[in-house]
Amino acid sequence: MGDTRAAPREIRVSKDRRTLTLTLADGAIDSFSAEMLRVLSPSAEVQGHSPEQRVTVGGKRDVAIADIRPVGHYAIRVVFDDGHDTGIFSWTYLGDLGRERDHRWQVYLDELKAKGLRRER
Repeated sequence: MGDTRAAPREIRVSKDRRTLTLTLADGAIDSFSAEMLRVLSPSAEVQGHSPEQRVTVGGKRDVAIADIRPVGHYAIRVVFDDGHDTGIFSWTYLGDLGRERDHRWQVYLDELKAKGLRRER
């Protein structure tokens, strides 16, 4: 099963290393905060191996992007300055995240509150 979304035309990390911006093939732009990418990482460390194992990660408000590494023609690996580097962000996953940004972020904020966690360290 391959990734069905085309690679972006451009991948840019902001000077402060806190925002990833993708310019898509059709010219549309998706931007993601480093915090959002870190706490919604598709890695097994965050997502677990089933929905019941998913981890709510707090304390990442100030996380930054240390590096971006290509993974074939279908994804990037985002390396964060807190050492997390196991999430492979496929173009499809990033597209879904862009479309569902507000909903996924609100679910995350609600989980933090329910678990007594904070965005700050």
